[in-house]
Amino acid sequence: MVAKDLISEVIPSLKTSDLGQTALNWMEIFRISHLPIVNNQEFLGLISDADIYDMNQPDEPIGNHALTLLKPFVTSEQHMFEVIGLAARLKLSVIPVLDSNQLYKGVITTNDLIRHIAEMSSMEQPGAIIVLEIIERDYTLSQIAQIIESNNIKVLSMYVTSPPDSTKLEITLKLNSNDLSSVIRTFERYNYEVRTWVASSDSIDQFYQERFDLLMKYLNI
Repeated sequence: MVAKDLISEVIPSLKTSDLGQTALNWMEIFRISHLPIVNNQEFLGLISDADIYDMNQPDEPIGNHALTLLKPFVTSEQHMFEVIGLAARLKLSVIPVLDSNQLYKGVITTNDLIRHIAEMSSMEQPGAIIVLEIIERDYTLSQIAQIIESNNIKVLSMYVTSPPDSTKLEITLKLNSNDLSSVIRTFERYNYEVRTWVASSDSIDQFYQERFDLLMKYLNI
């Protein structure tokens, strides 16, 4: 999935003639903390709620103030993972999208990104989650898949994370079965550390909520 497929249909852009208060009102309505300033499809930069408060005169046009604006953007054909990386790195609530001619096309919200991540990760599909912790040099995707499939279970999705300053990886696997007893025993037989697992609907919801909260905190929303 590329950036142009993720553009929001509802988030407005600002003009330099718009009032700071107008921007704050829109940010509150859409629960975001950034908005793009665009004049005739030229992207001038992102303004944040903090920028507007620093102006101390929200009832004046934005263009009356000398602002140093961030100009982050992705192009229409960039992959969703690149969009996520930019949002996380700069802690943005919206990510502007420009076409190949550097013309403004719209923004992607981090809330929409999270929704698409959920769809890609098969989070709504039935099945359990298992989390492994292994030393980085021992990570072999083919062996992990073989262990799972040898128990007549399939991997619906997976992702790998690594804590800072750690030599270990955390492998999170979404499976198509809630019966994990056999696959856990097999992992332990191969000396894998099963850090945690969840199988009931309530536990899975809690697991996703915790991961969601961590991501939202990281993106500073």
